[in-house]
Amino acid sequence: MMSRIFIIVALFMCVTLASTNTPSSSVEDESPSLRSTSHFFDHYNPRASMTCDKFPRVCRATGSPGPDCCRKHCVDVMIDNLNCGECGMKCRYGEACCSGNCVNIMYDAKNCGGCKIRCKKGNFCKYGMCSYA
Repeated sequence: MMSRIFIIVALFMCVTLASTNTPSSSVEDESPSLRSTSHFFDHYNPRASMTCDKFPRVCRATGSPGPDCCRKHCVDVMIDNLNCGECGMKCRYGEACCSGNCVNIMYDAKNCGGCKIRCKKGNFCKYGMCSYA
């Protein structure tokens, strides 16, 4: 009996919320749209049309994520896990892009836990830590 009452109350609340959340068309028709003014500025924004496939020097500018262009985006192929060494070369799970090569940072003694983190001579890398016991 209580479960039926709960279901009826829940359905009533859903119907009430659905009817109050529908916007009225008269409010939308009265408000002016500012979209038309933004199109004016889009045509005259010089940076918006400068992609690295057309202008490769964009990637070498200060503040750029990297000097290389992959699929119209500036990247650094020496450290980017999605473009490691070359465009489209993805590193697997547990690997990181170190100097343009995908390495397993969990077990590589030269890149233990991260790029260029070397374990001391005679130690090994396990689970990204040197000489894990």
